[in-house]
Amino acid sequence: MARILVVDDEQSMLEVLSIMLKREGYDVTVTTDAPAGVEMVADHGFDLVITDMKMEPMDGLAVLRAVREINPEIIVVLMTAFGTVESAVEAMKEGAFEYVIKPFKMDELRILVRRGLEQKEIRRENRTLKQEIQGRYHIEDIIGRSREMQKVFRLIEKVAPTDSTILIYGESGTGKELVAKAIHYNSNRRNRPFEPINCSALPESLLESELFGHVKGSFTGAHADKKGLFEAANKGSIFLDEIGIMGSAMQMKLLRVLQEPEIKSVGDTAIRKIDVRVIAATNEDLNEKVRKGEFREDLFYRLSVIPISIPPLRERREDVPLLVKHFIKRQNEKLKADFKVSEETMALLDSYDWPGNVREVENIIERAVTLSDSESITPEDLPETITAGRKISFRPDKSLKSVLLDSEYRHITAILDDVEGDKKAAATILGISLPSLYRKLEHFKKIRDDITGLAYSK
Repeated sequence: MARILVVDDEQSMLEVLSIMLKREGYDVTVTTDAPAGVEMVADHGFDLVITDMKMEPMDGLAVLRAVREINPEIIVVLMTAFGTVESAVEAMKEGAFEYVIKPFKMDELRILVRRGLEQKEIRRENRTLKQEIQGRYHIEDIIGRSREMQKVFRLIEKVAPTDSTILIYGESGTGKELVAKAIHYNSNRRNRPFEPINCSALPESLLESELFGHVKGSFTGAHADKKGLFEAANKGSIFLDEIGIMGSAMQMKLLRVLQEPEIKSVGDTAIRKIDVRVIAATNEDLNEKVRKGEFREDLFYRLSVIPISIPPLRERREDVPLLVKHFIKRQNEKLKADFKVSEETMALLDSYDWPGNVREVENIIERAVTLSDSESITPEDLPETITAGRKISFRPDKSLKSVLLDSEYRHITAILDDVEGDKKAAATILGISLPSLYRKLEHFKKIRDDITGLAYSK
């Protein structure tokens, strides 16, 4: 129930408004004492304040200022006579929501109150959404404890506060956009727009319009002026994914924007200054494209002021269990369930090469949860690409040495799972040094790679 405070030095007005607002379902408090009303706001808090403009010793403008100093989120509606309209307009400039002129119709005030409370709720939702978005892209929320990913995290922390242009390298599905968002939302531009675009998703003619905008009539189908993403991202960041696909003409236009921070819409002669941080990404070898003459060398050096390379998942296998647990947790929260992954299933997932990288992990977990007949994810819930080699044992033969090796592997991987991939903690529990643990893991990896089609189990 919304809480409303009404401040007016006329008792009759307070009584009328109190009755009307209570009928609307609001929790209403009234007072003829403006200073006391301000104290009530400080002590109890309200969603909306309705105050008369002309009062002694504290007028409505002073009430507005005091209330906004206590809590700028409170909606303030002013009641004013004709003689004080100018003061009411001045109050609007200082943050009042609206004013109503006495004498007024009750329906008029009813609508104003409803609109004010709706705006307060919209502000609250927007603030919450912004906090959720920013929280989602904290550096620590990107999953990965491998040494390779730790290097990426340290680089993000260093470059985020700067305005340097970033070029992110990584195979499809490695999370290039996630890294770009982490850079933006950990920068001084975090409260400004982040505008992403996949350059490979649009033909060259439409890409230019999408990036720089166009004016009405500039080409067939341009029925109205359109603002481009560079202009929409002003004071914020733009993320140009798959930059390597961009044709030579667009490369030249982008180079001009990077050299001179200004844009010109398609069909327009006016030039507009912009302040946009550019973060680009590619899954191609741009050095090779430069060598072949397929990508401008000057643009390449403009884009790659600070390159960030995201390793594929097959090169950081210790992150696989963490990612699996992360996506299982997300599905559990979404479905209000308690899905778990069996040891055999985890072993299969751990031994898979993940050509689709992190995106493939997410998709396979969602698929498994959807297809599973219970809350235990088994190999039967996985696609055949993962389970094809599951019958092959980790042990290539039945010798005592192989059996002991297999047992050792199971025990070490179980401990690593328990400590969520923390190798230092695992080494302590196992009673061995950290270098010894790394040597054993490398040994297991070599054996696995030597056995074609292997999918070892715990």
